[in-house]
Amino acid sequence: MRHKLFILLSVLGMALSCFAEDVVFKAQAPGQVIVGRPFQLTYTVNQRSRDLRAPEFSNFDVLAGPYTSTSSSTSFVNGHRTSSFSQTYTYTLMAQKAGTFTIAPATIKVDGENVQSNGVRIQVLPEDEQSAEQQSNSASGPTATRSNSGAVQQSEERSNSDNLFVRTIASKTRVHEQEALMVTYKLYFANVDVAQLTNNTKLPEFTGFLKQELEQGEIQTQLEHYNGRNYQTAVLYRTILYPQHSGDIKIDPAHFEAVLRVQTRQQVRSIFDDFFGSYTNVTKMLTAPGVTIHVSALPGGKPAGFSGGVGKFSLTPTISQTELQTNDAVTIKLDITGAGNMKLLKTPAIDWPEGFEPYDPKVTNNFNTTTAGVSGTKSIEYLAIPRSPGEYTIPSVKFSYFDIEDKVYKTLSTPEYTIHVRRGANESPANGQEPVAVSYTHKEDIKQLGSDIRYIDTKPLKQSKIADRQRLTANSQTIWLWYIVPLVIAILLLVVMRKQIKEAADINRVRYKRANKVAQKRLKAAATALKANDKAKFYEEIERAAWTYLSDRLSIPTAELNKDNIASLLRQKGVSEARVDEVMQVLSTAEFARYAPSTDHTMDDLYTATTNLINNLENEKI
Repeated sequence: MRHKLFILLSVLGMALSCFAEDVVFKAQAPGQVIVGRPFQLTYTVNQRSRDLRAPEFSNFDVLAGPYTSTSSSTSFVNGHRTSSFSQTYTYTLMAQKAGTFTIAPATIKVDGENVQSNGVRIQVLPEDEQSAEQQSNSASGPTATRSNSGAVQQSEERSNSDNLFVRTIASKTRVHEQEALMVTYKLYFANVDVAQLTNNTKLPEFTGFLKQELEQGEIQTQLEHYNGRNYQTAVLYRTILYPQHSGDIKIDPAHFEAVLRVQTRQQVRSIFDDFFGSYTNVTKMLTAPGVTIHVSALPGGKPAGFSGGVGKFSLTPTISQTELQTNDAVTIKLDITGAGNMKLLKTPAIDWPEGFEPYDPKVTNNFNTTTAGVSGTKSIEYLAIPRSPGEYTIPSVKFSYFDIEDKVYKTLSTPEYTIHVRRGANESPANGQEPVAVSYTHKEDIKQLGSDIRYIDTKPLKQSKIADRQRLTANSQTIWLWYIVPLVIAILLLVVMRKQIKEAADINRVRYKRANKVAQKRLKAAATALKANDKAKFYEEIERAAWTYLSDRLSIPTAELNKDNIASLLRQKGVSEARVDEVMQVLSTAEFARYAPSTDHTMDDLYTATTNLINNLENEKI
């Protein structure tokens, strides 16, 4: 009795679980079809159903259907029973004309209730445009050659440039400097069995461009009507390019290697050979043609704050607080959001007022590379610590760029911030005056060095020592030395310290003197990265060496540096035009070598050119 009750409850539970299962009624069809070629449209429901009501198939002929089929399965896993059921209705359709059409949803009854499916969107491609000669050849059929070599040759003739080729597709052929364009290499094939693509691929160097590759997932094929024929197509490679100079820039041809599976016609040796046929692999090299990109220079009238940004951007500023105490940190954050040459955007500089100790800004890049280019947000956090109380004004920060849509320069700016700084609770003015700080030390760098305790010697002085001191007279030379020597030493120390404080206060002079030392340190790090073949680290150190050296020597913040003001200042300092051209060449190469493809020989040349440039500028004492 218990056993029967258990079985009854189990059956009831399974029935309830099946009843509680959601109804799924789905329509499926190919996304692309060709006029005059049949295809299937299926409706699938996961429960028993009846009374299918299909929509009106406008622009399609119904060749057959609906054919009904059902399937079910049951499985036991770890004592748990699971079951599934599906019922399928199949129509065979054929498109009447080319275009993009939508088949409306169908309805069906499940447990007496109407359930609706999804609609289906289908792109219909036109038929192949065949000449009378092609149709005649198709009707008569090719003459088969019995020899193996003749069969392969015949198959290769069918795999000519009309049936198998690679196109070079540039999204734009006329752009401005730094304007993004996409280059796509797409494979087209018809009446050819492409077994695979080999790794024997040779892409162009894309000289004159910054390159940002797009992630290439699994290669998938789809239909495309091109030049009067329908082809299966597959995207082989895509990249986003940013031209670095004006003029006509030629992209060289690319080469791809494909393995074709062709049927051989040879003497039949067994019934299996005749039934299944015999195939062989043929390797074919495909060449994608080159393309010329016409690059226009950016127009004149560049704003003062322009640093090479091209695209469409917005600027969002925020400040952590405007009321604070001395030695508390204030943070200003700038979010530059948009699309364009995001990776080449320079960091704007904030002109902090005197009395603030600024830190190096923290930059966070959140970029996304798509077929439309590079987009995302560049977040910059500026941190500074006020050391003196008072009311301060943080001036507006300006960011200028060339709007690629409106073809004009635009300048974005932040508001001016007024900051009120109160004296800290643990600070007090000395003698009623505000303390004046000439240099600052990071709070984390301050350490307690220790303290000394000296005890008073209570022993009685010996009479002999007292007598010796009494013998010292006012006109004694010894007593004068005791006063004069410490005084002279104190004066000398004061002069030296005042000189050091004066030099330390002259930020530009300090940066000028340390320029070569910092640059040589960067070059040494670049040489180490070169030996380790760490290209990313090498290009980073080379670029920082060149820009930091010029920033220190010319007394310009790195964020405000650009090629135009560098060239202008070098000419003002009497540097020859040939040397200025050398500086521009090294900066351009170092700026985009981090993203452009290169070889070890190119890295050696760049390291040598940068080293020679810094040494030459040192000799000219700019």
